[in-house]
Amino acid sequence: MTVHTVQVPEDNPVFGQTTSAFESFGYSAAVRAHGLLFIAGTIGRRADGTIPDTIEEQTEIALLKIEEILRLENLDASALVDVTSYHVDIRQHLPGFIEAKQRLVKAPYPTWTIIGVSGLASPGLLVEIRATAAYPDAPR
Repeated sequence: MTVHTVQVPEDNPVFGQTTSAFESFGYSAAVRAHGLLFIAGTIGRRADGTIPDTIEEQTEIALLKIEEILRLENLDASALVDVTSYHVDIRQHLPGFIEAKQRLVKAPYPTWTIIGVSGLASPGLLVEIRATAAYPDAPR
């Protein structure tokens, strides 16, 4: 099995100084295996490391990071096949999340699972999104 690890350049404008988390926590932004791209959970931390207060901005940043990883692999959002999002205080934040998601995610839609959680890795984080994409050249 051939596994390819996606490297996000340290000077990437979308990720900014947050690329240090990959090394600090010992994980890859994404891994390609068996014709699929497995994208690690992304959070709405700004490139400068700060965390926005609103679910809308955190959702937008997390989705833009996923789009950036897809771009690095010459893919776009239409390659997404499965997405899972984890939400702190889901009942309060779901309307704002859906609003931001609808602005940024267009058909064809991937499957999407929404899960409520009691907390995420850092105080102030409201959403984390992980995704799987399929390469167009992958066997069917």
